[in-house]
Amino acid sequence: MDKPVDISDIRNITISGRIASGATTLAHHIAQYLGWEVLDGGKLFRAFTKDHGYAAERSDQFDLDYEEKIKHILKTEKHRIIQSHLAGFDAQEIDGVLKILVVCEDAGVDKADIRIDRLANRDAFPVDQAKNEVFEREEQNLKKWRRLYANGSQEWVYWDPKYYDLVVNTFTHNQEESLKLVLEKLGIK
Repeated sequence: MDKPVDISDIRNITISGRIASGATTLAHHIAQYLGWEVLDGGKLFRAFTKDHGYAAERSDQFDLDYEEKIKHILKTEKHRIIQSHLAGFDAQEIDGVLKILVVCEDAGVDKADIRIDRLANRDAFPVDQAKNEVFEREEQNLKKWRRLYANGSQEWVYWDPKYYDLVVNTFTHNQEESLKLVLEKLGIK
């Protein structure tokens, strides 16, 4: 691989989004363009689980420790693109991090049907399994994260645009257009 592209004032990038919003695809396109390493949240989580033990029901402390690991990477490493649900939220108050949110929305309304279809096609899941993954896992995560990070507020969501520097909508932008938006934000023409 060629030498990674240095970007003034940006050491790392986070990419967050709801399940099957297109965050992983965008992360890999940015990494390919910049020569940076993608740290996939799912893989990081599984490695952390293996290193720290995993109970059938993860403890709150487990989640808090995992998010601290993400923050540590963002503060101490360089040329990393961390793609995970809470990476952008974790990066609040950390300098040198571009926080990207990926959504799949039409006029502010989530296109869950498209996200389900993407997941079913990507992972070769039956549609019912993809629906379960999108709705039930998302609700379980929100329930826990609202308790841990938002004092139980039922209005809190990690995909609130206020936590991010850039919002990319994969319903209205294709893969090339999405990458272009990010590169423009980074000052790369």
